[in-house]
Amino acid sequence: MVDPSEHLRLPVPFHRDAFSDSFVSLLPSYKADASSSSSSRTFVAHDASFLSLLSSTPSVRCLAKDEFGKSFAHEAGVWVESLDEVWFTSNLFRDTSPKGDFADVRVDISAINVKTGQVRAIDVPSVRAGNGACPYGRYILFCDQGGSGAENPSQLTLVDPEDPRKGEILINNFYGRHFNSLNDVIVLPPPPHGHHARSAQSVDDNTVFRTTLPTGSTIWFTDPTYGHEQTFKPAPQLPSQVYALDPHTGRIRVVADGFDHPNGIAFSPDGSTCYVTDTSHIHGTGRLDPHLQSTIYAFDVVWLGDERSAGGPSLQNRRVFAFADTGVPDGIKCDVLGNVYAGCGDGIHVWNSYGTLIGRIVLGVSDGKTGAGCANFCFIPGGRLVCFSEDRVYLVEGLAVEGALL
Repeated sequence: MVDPSEHLRLPVPFHRDAFSDSFVSLLPSYKADASSSSSSRTFVAHDASFLSLLSSTPSVRCLAKDEFGKSFAHEAGVWVESLDEVWFTSNLFRDTSPKGDFADVRVDISAINVKTGQVRAIDVPSVRAGNGACPYGRYILFCDQGGSGAENPSQLTLVDPEDPRKGEILINNFYGRHFNSLNDVIVLPPPPHGHHARSAQSVDDNTVFRTTLPTGSTIWFTDPTYGHEQTFKPAPQLPSQVYALDPHTGRIRVVADGFDHPNGIAFSPDGSTCYVTDTSHIHGTGRLDPHLQSTIYAFDVVWLGDERSAGGPSLQNRRVFAFADTGVPDGIKCDVLGNVYAGCGDGIHVWNSYGTLIGRIVLGVSDGKTGAGCANFCFIPGGRLVCFSEDRVYLVEGLAVEGALL
């Protein structure tokens, strides 16, 4: 437990790396607690309410590790119940060729068995540079960042985990303009009270992406410019924006702009609030600039029109929800109580629905990599989190709350 006032006056001189050094390592009480068990130093409460989210025996253990430091575990994180696995994507790998074209980079897709920690590579030909992903019925919807040239657009691709060599493209353009490099995606269930805000002119066919989701469901995704900054994508044709797509009607709309690098996206359990992270603290080149955003923004989700009109969802009342003190808030999720979790520079940070930081899970304490950080993560049943920390995958167990698996 950290006294919220303890950080107000730190012993001088003090300094820390804003991207990777955990803030709690500066606190006198945390330093004095160095002889305690790793589990007690892993779960740090900034408010007593955080303790109610933990069982009596919460723990973190390293589930898988690359001995050579390869960044094999970076993004996505989708629980596949039928296989007892979590599917995820690697960081970008670049070959030694100096050409800089798409053939010189790759992103791997893998699956990890949460019981054994065994990792297996997945061959998904339809996804060339995967990033974020989300459940889509029994399928997985991947963000594919694409590559150089008009023949390699960034797109959303549906993959069947039972037969991953088959894929179906959901969308690969915005009215003929290439997306930048799609980053994260989530499905929002139909709005309450049967208000689907769609016209009668919906597309009616048997494609998987239209028949899998209930009518009124929408697909939301972010589109920053990381691909161009990492030199495997051409110059952007669109601003960095957030989009909402109705797969039943084919209608797509921009729902939010004004971001530098929109990244993670999540909804509150009731679907009334949308959270979007801006991770401009880290540029695609790897340059760090701590005076830029490491920020979570909140929006009200408002449904326009009615059943007779061509309405749809919109985001209104943009406001700062939280600023991450360490690293950037990359992946973001909610639990069923409405608390907001984000992968940050020293692990998982947790805010309540009012934007108050109530706790953090400091990864790496148990295996000598304190503040390992977390790019993304996912909830899995049983009060557990699977966390992707580049060269390691961590399993958090013993939460007293489940994830809001929208």
